[in-house]
Amino acid sequence: MSATRLRSCAVLTALGTFAALGAVCGGLPAVAAPAYTVQSLHFKVHVGADKNKTCDIVGDLYKPAAASSAHRVPSILTTNGFGGSATDQTPFAQKYATLGYAVLSYSGLGFGGSGCKITLDDPDFDGQAGSQLVSFLGGSGGIGFTAAAHTTAATPVDFVVRDSKDHNGAKRTNDPRVGMWGGSYGGQIQFAVASVDARMDALNPQITWNDLSYSLGPNNTGQTSGVSSAVPGATKLTWAAAFSAIGIFNGVQYAQNDPQRLIGCPNFADFVCPALVAGGTTGYLQPGDVAALRHASVSSYMSRIKIPVLLDQGEVDTLFNLNESVATYRSLKSQGTPVKLMWRYNGHSGGTPSVTGAAYEADRIQAWFDHYLKGTSASTGPEFAYYQDWDGQVGTASSYTPGLATKFYLSGQNLVVSTDDVQPGGQSFVTAAAGAPTSVGSLDAVGGRVDAPQPNPDVNLPGTYASWSGAPLAKATTVVGSPELDLTLSAPAAALTQASGPGGQLVVFAEIYDVDAAGTATPINGLVAPVRVPDVNKPIHVTLPAFAHRFAVGHRIAVYLAGGDTNYRAGLTPTPVTITTGSIAQRLTLPVIR
Repeated sequence: MSATRLRSCAVLTALGTFAALGAVCGGLPAVAAPAYTVQSLHFKVHVGADKNKTCDIVGDLYKPAAASSAHRVPSILTTNGFGGSATDQTPFAQKYATLGYAVLSYSGLGFGGSGCKITLDDPDFDGQAGSQLVSFLGGSGGIGFTAAAHTTAATPVDFVVRDSKDHNGAKRTNDPRVGMWGGSYGGQIQFAVASVDARMDALNPQITWNDLSYSLGPNNTGQTSGVSSAVPGATKLTWAAAFSAIGIFNGVQYAQNDPQRLIGCPNFADFVCPALVAGGTTGYLQPGDVAALRHASVSSYMSRIKIPVLLDQGEVDTLFNLNESVATYRSLKSQGTPVKLMWRYNGHSGGTPSVTGAAYEADRIQAWFDHYLKGTSASTGPEFAYYQDWDGQVGTASSYTPGLATKFYLSGQNLVVSTDDVQPGGQSFVTAAAGAPTSVGSLDAVGGRVDAPQPNPDVNLPGTYASWSGAPLAKATTVVGSPELDLTLSAPAAALTQASGPGGQLVVFAEIYDVDAAGTATPINGLVAPVRVPDVNKPIHVTLPAFAHRFAVGHRIAVYLAGGDTNYRAGLTPTPVTITTGSIAQRLTLPVIR
């Protein structure tokens, strides 16, 4: 029995389609033909700036039963999130093969049996590898093989629709009608492939980054473009540790396939290990590491993304927060690239959507591909959509308009809505030595669902933070978008050391809380805004991570400013900080939906 037929049997057995087994495997009367077949393949790709590195990629090709050279179908390319493999995409591949799409699901470089190192979705490596898989779908030979030895060529693909010209207007003989789908690491790769290959036709990147230097070491003040800042932020310790362990484990697990991947920085591009050490030691990313991370980020090559993009970002996500999707959306929109933005509930930090929310997302994605790959008249939906965790429904808007800017002024220890109520006062705290955390709470990378009751309540240690709380709300208040915090700080010690560079600058952490009637303060989706203050002698403007949240009647809105956080490396020097109120310039601005 052929490998293709064996895989079909396995898929059908897993689905419980016993009647169809007779048609494929024998021994049972044929009742219905299978919707698709699956073939496991190996791909020989050449990557690097000069394409001088050869890698083996493993993947599965799903072919709809009705597809042939006489009845061609569009195709979708998909790959795994960090630490995963091609098999993670099986449910998606099965669904879309049944819907009449050819699907090629593959394990990314450094993962799931594929060779070479993890290069963080670098266009020169991951992008070039994906581009060659596009060529395979377009019918090119010398890429697909039946085994890792790359000796027996796979049958060329002749059942995928081909376009006469790519999106740069160039005529190509191997240009398939192809989109990409996937999340996180499997989301950014879509931008990397599209940036080097004008044959790509539509993208659906989910829960992924705009600027990886912001993702791993964010600074939420002094942002010069999107989420990017000229001043480094505070490194994420728990996420960095988790990804390091996962990446190295994958390298060891599949070392027999490519032993060289463990030389130098194990299973990672060579710069990654020194960057992790420096970031963990100093609390911030070094300039060369920032440049390398941005090279592997769509923020650095946005102008090369010209095809339709459906952005799909998670609200419960402390790794790639919603601000990253907003930055990408705005950049694509400003350059005329067709783009729509959707916020779902579930992200890297948890979140279980309602049936309504999950169905809405699935329908939008299918309509996107049907419209741009099959050429149907399916509507691609509203410009902006967001999940409402308070009722399980989906809110929509004709543009990304995060509500009406509503100001709350800092007054003593309170937040007030009228400028007439602003009173003088002050709060002081001290940041911890050696960048130590000053709060007790869940670990981002292992804490799981931040929307569920926490095993360790989020508690800030006395003397290490300042906070301001509003009055109990007389009516529910819905916030959709990024809060903004304007502050003037007094930190004489930092004023003396900040000229020495990032190591001498003050680091603080801003966070929005929902305080219930019993006084329990819950951080919104666990989201934190690290701030490395460039100059404490000047006012600072902080753009906090966006969220969609309704503060219930009787609840209070609170903002905290702390000297440390469980999941970050803070400033290394203990620094006294004072915030004096009495000016309307000290304020929190929330985008409130009316």
